[in-house]
Amino acid sequence: MSNNKLCPVLNAKIMAQSIEEVPVIIQLNENNRNLIKNVSNLSSKVKADLPLIGGIAGNMSTDIIYRLSTTPEVDYISFDSNVYALLDVATPTMEAYFPHEKGYDGNGISVAVIDTGVAPHDDLVKPTNRIISFMDFVNNKEKPYDDNGHGTHVAGIIAGNGYSSRGKYVGIAPKSNIIGIKALDENGGGSTSDIIAALSYCIEMKDKYNIKIINLSLGTPATHNPEKDPLVKAVEKCVEAGIIVVTAAGNSGPSARTILSPGISKEVITVGAVDDKRTIDPSDDTIAPFSSRGPTPEGLQKPDLVAPGVNINSISHSKLDSYTSLSGTSMATPLVSGSLALLLNKHTNLSPKEFKSMLTNACMPLNEDKESQGYGMLNLRVLFNSKDDPAEQEPIKSNILGLSDDTLETVIMLLVVLFLLDSRI
Repeated sequence: MSNNKLCPVLNAKIMAQSIEEVPVIIQLNENNRNLIKNVSNLSSKVKADLPLIGGIAGNMSTDIIYRLSTTPEVDYISFDSNVYALLDVATPTMEAYFPHEKGYDGNGISVAVIDTGVAPHDDLVKPTNRIISFMDFVNNKEKPYDDNGHGTHVAGIIAGNGYSSRGKYVGIAPKSNIIGIKALDENGGGSTSDIIAALSYCIEMKDKYNIKIINLSLGTPATHNPEKDPLVKAVEKCVEAGIIVVTAAGNSGPSARTILSPGISKEVITVGAVDDKRTIDPSDDTIAPFSSRGPTPEGLQKPDLVAPGVNINSISHSKLDSYTSLSGTSMATPLVSGSLALLLNKHTNLSPKEFKSMLTNACMPLNEDKESQGYGMLNLRVLFNSKDDPAEQEPIKSNILGLSDDTLETVIMLLVVLFLLDSRI
């Protein structure tokens, strides 16, 4: 018979009478934080105190794990599972130029990128260094670096200013600041406990560095009830503290119910990926086959929205003036984080819940079901077209083809050019 205080992985090991030692996260009841020391004494290796979720991470034998699970002071014990990492076309597809033209560029807003690190690419440090803080939970190094490249790519999608490409590859919020937090190793993997420690750091430093957004282009299979899931509990503490959390849906599609944790949380903004077919016109966009689908195991509609995530150009960690292309919901997520940095230039005192509502109301539905796209693809023209007085809003005109007038005008001009070229041949 399974123990409801143990995650499925630990239940399986104990039912199989395994005698191995495994990494675990123990969550204690709120009134029993004083037991941390006693629990620590039972661990062969204490990895971290996790006050954010009232817990501790360490290595324990399965017999001790079972005994602890029978004590009333222990709320839940989970396997310290592995977490893994999951612009020239993507930016115009979302119409990012629209808020830029209105003067919104993310200036002064800090985005925490919890990932494989952030390399000091020219697009982030020239002419001004915008990597304003760096924390390393893997190798304890002090200076910014990235031995994988995933985190650097993500940071460039958010905040790259196009310095090395003469403006060709520009991130969504090119004047925003980056808080680089390395919690994933050179292979793009890490532990749940390290991600929780990184989230705790964000709360601790949010006022010092003006951290408004946390980008989590990572995830782990959702094997826990959200009320017990340590990652979900940690991100929801961040939201409580007033930080917007944006997380990847996962790359486990096209099967249903494949949303990763912490994307299963109702409080975070969960982002799926669109294949924009390398065109600016969104009429041919489809959900990328790899993008995880909802609903969550509890029936919650996820993802919340989608953004381009196929062949996204951004900065490279290997050569600090070069670019590379990657695909995944990891790439779609920072497009949304960057959009929020722009929005925070316009609205300074809204709650994470209100920001989330603004985003979902600014989505353009694709010809897909809600389990794949949520509310649809984020469109920044729609997001920034709203004014305080609804009567002053500029309507987005459409025509019989369902295109905006700007898009239709571009299509007509291209057809005219093609006709003229064909006439000259």
